[in-house]
Amino acid sequence: MASGTLYAYNGSLKAAKVQIAAEYSGFKLNQGSFEYGKTNTSSEFLKKFPLGKVPAFESNEGQCLYETDAICYFVSNSQLKGNSAIDQALVQQYMAFSNNEITPSACTWTFPCLGFKQYNKADTTAAQEHLKKVFTMLNDTLLTRTFLVGERVTLADITLCCDLVCLYKLVLDPKFRAPFGNLNRWFMTCINQPQFKKILGEVKLAETMAQFDNKKYQEFHPKGGNKKDDKKQEKKTEKKQDKSDKPDPKGAAAAAAAKPAKKVNPFTLLPQSPLILDEWKKMYSNNEIGVSMPWFWDWIKDDKDNWSFWHGTYNFSNEIKVPFMARNGFRGFDSRIEGMRKYGMGTFVIFVNEDAPQPEKFKSEAIFMFRGQEQPFTLDDDWNTDAEHWTWKKLEPFNNQKEKDMIAGYWSCETFDERTVDDSYHIFK
Repeated sequence: MASGTLYAYNGSLKAAKVQIAAEYSGFKLNQGSFEYGKTNTSSEFLKKFPLGKVPAFESNEGQCLYETDAICYFVSNSQLKGNSAIDQALVQQYMAFSNNEITPSACTWTFPCLGFKQYNKADTTAAQEHLKKVFTMLNDTLLTRTFLVGERVTLADITLCCDLVCLYKLVLDPKFRAPFGNLNRWFMTCINQPQFKKILGEVKLAETMAQFDNKKYQEFHPKGGNKKDDKKQEKKTEKKQDKSDKPDPKGAAAAAAAKPAKKVNPFTLLPQSPLILDEWKKMYSNNEIGVSMPWFWDWIKDDKDNWSFWHGTYNFSNEIKVPFMARNGFRGFDSRIEGMRKYGMGTFVIFVNEDAPQPEKFKSEAIFMFRGQEQPFTLDDDWNTDAEHWTWKKLEPFNNQKEKDMIAGYWSCETFDERTVDDSYHIFK
């Protein structure tokens, strides 16, 4: 019997996908000892899993895997993967669909309820509307189906079901889920299968829609949190300490000293540039690349020491199965570097080689320009969330004509140097 060890957090729904797949296939899956901050930082663990992330898996033959879908595929039998070529493609389709269409919106909606992130009304509303659209499509698909692919459970059902668990438990109250009867039936069918139930336990559906939990948020983010609530709490504390409500200069000074310093954008500490970046962005947006690039090099030449150029290569391009997966990644990257937008510009592109085997067919790359000479993404931990999974090289276009031409090629978002650029590009400006 095939066997291996899975490392993951207790209660991880990502790990649950692997565990349920193993239950169906008969794969012997051992639970590895894992303690965050210790196991994933040890030299032994990092030697096998360089990013230190979980779920992570090691077979008894010493084969190591670290992406949930890949681990699921490894522990699955042919039934779970799909018995025909079209079924296999559909399973892959629904797994990618769940990762890209369900998970981001599910996290946006449920994370504030769990205290993991601050509540944003606009983002939550957008997530809810997107999920309604997705649920409608799934509801129509499941009108005449018991399971998503074929007549039995596959990885498509396991992946989608696990990605929906938090939504059904926390926020999909009876009113919200009422229009999606077929989807609800399918979900209940899945979670009541013995293999699902063994791993997930009893899944109680939400009776009321969970709301933002500020208390939990403050526990997770003791130095941040909601400033308005912080101020209210400070006022309550002051009243308890001094019923006369008279100001206490010493107490006020202590409170001010204890208050966390306002976060400063690192770019604002750089020497001022005489250039107005929006002038270049307008030129780029409104003209062909053959017109805008000569203008750009003339525009920046007298201030070139205040700017740097960077070429990035995504470290996991071999995991991209279809171009839209890269495009969704580009959009997420873009949103997480919002604080850099006023100080730079760049493009994400995906190169396609149709003649290459699947792991080498797609290459995600990017070229950016930013103020300053330091590697820009490392200036703030939030900016490095996605960038740390890329390999960055500093370019010297003013001393290297080939690199200057390369920048123009990437920024054109069109095929160049015999490399085909897919239309799944993304411009950061």
